Amino acid sequence: MDNTIQMNLFQYFIDDEQFSIQDATNLVKNVKNMQVNDESIRARIYEGVEKGIFTKISRGVYKVTSQIEGKENTCLLVNGDGRDLSMIKDKSIDGIITDHPYDLQKALTGGNRKFATFELFRYESNDFKEKQRVLKEGAFLVEFLPEESAVNFEYLYEIKKMAQDNGLKYFAKVAWKKGNFVSNTGRKSKNVEDVMIFSNGEPRNLKLDAKKNLAIAKENDLDVKGKSSYEVRDILQENNLDVYYMKGTNGMLPTEFDYQPKNSKDKIMEAEKPVELIEEIIEYISKPYETLLDQYAGSGNFVIACYNKNRNSIAIEKDTVMFEKMKNNIEGNLDIKFKEMNTLDENSYEY
Repeated sequence: MDNTIQMNLFQYFIDDEQFSIQDATNLVKNVKNMQVNDESIRARIYEGVEKGIFTKISRGVYKVTSQIEGKENTCLLVNGDGRDLSMIKDKSIDGIITDHPYDLQKALTGGNRKFATFELFRYESNDFKEKQRVLKEGAFLVEFLPEESAVNFEYLYEIKKMAQDNGLKYFAKVAWKKGNFVSNTGRKSKNVEDVMIFSNGEPRNLKLDAKKNLAIAKENDLDVKGKSSYEVRDILQENNLDVYYMKGTNGMLPTEFDYQPKNSKDKIMEAEKPVELIEEIIEYISKPYETLLDQYAGSGNFVIACYNKNRNSIAIEKDTVMFEKMKNNIEGNLDIKFKEMNTLDENSYEY
């Protein structure tokens, strides 16, 4: 029955740009006269997205799967609107790292220059409602935001307020120092962006409880003298002993992230973030083989960073031209190939 639902949806909507859950429900129950409940239909759609079946849901879905250290590591690319997360299950994402194309025209122009050539918008409350819905309890949301200025300070306040109103707690803010790059526009020279971090409710436990772990090691006569908290963790795990964590990120956040951005001529898109920067953030907010989301993926460096750090990733990019550039960038850097599913064997969903 489950396979038949997916086959009908795929075959019926293959030539459409997109279809809604309401469209799918109408097809299955009223056109195909299948005796199933709405939840079953929704579940089959979710599974189809996860398997890369429904390539036309957002004009393109790509997926690659690899084996790393005996475990599966997946990347899923979606050519669609990152503000529409309706195809992602509730409480299924272990972390979000994203940089929305914010609409602050005065901050994105200088003289006759225009710094943003992509579609812009301002967050609304529903954006944070959806982020909160898909995030697991305690999971972290990381938003790249501009340094506060006379142009944007009200909008930055609105973002924090909308996040709070939708159950997301302010956790911390860390500056991204852009190496030796300096922008001489506006009222003051700039070389930072803000990395603003929220948690979905109380933050999850990722910070090692050094004192407790050390006590456990000593109780079991393990030699951990001079060892770091991470080395103590590894020794406890090797001896099949419990490792204890406290609320917070994996380690104390730094005073700043210091990474040089690419030269403009080498960037895939204007707001591109260095892979190494994203890798460091990933390690603070998640564990290996967890699933992270970037709603506005741009260059795809988020996917490369996730792949390098053994995280599963979902990356959404709306612009069709940028989507192809992103795919090419990922393939070129990781020596992998994404495949687009054009046919579906009823007994086989993997490719």
